[in-house]
Amino acid sequence: MSGKVEIMNMDMKVGKTLKIKGKIDDDADGFVINLGQGTDKLALHFNPRFGESTIVCNSRDGNSWGKEQRDSHMCFSPGSEVKLIVTFEEDGFKVKLPDGHQLTFPNRLGYSHLSYLSVQGGFNITSFKLD
Repeated sequence: MSGKVEIMNMDMKVGKTLKIKGKIDDDADGFVINLGQGTDKLALHFNPRFGESTIVCNSRDGNSWGKEQRDSHMCFSPGSEVKLIVTFEEDGFKVKLPDGHQLTFPNRLGYSHLSYLSVQGGFNITSFKLD
């Protein structure tokens, strides 16, 4: 499933955890996981960029992107199989990376319910689960 996967009617509330497993394409330069209420209402834009050895997180409200939060802890590599765990809390998100490192990102838009998930780029989803 390389390319783009979109779910428009997800029911992720505060306190829920999303587990995503997949394989990164051998020739990928990165991928994107978006969570929010629509394509232009993103509470979490999670974007590992292999060429920059950086994970960029951001939010988007309409046409306006927030300030990027960058983390140089790059534990992803092309061709690898990975598992991500995203926990949605009232004040923000906790993203547990495959090696156990955890990123946090604030809930800038103040959402208590997320209905939108998209995965784009060189990432093939093998499973996802909402607990």
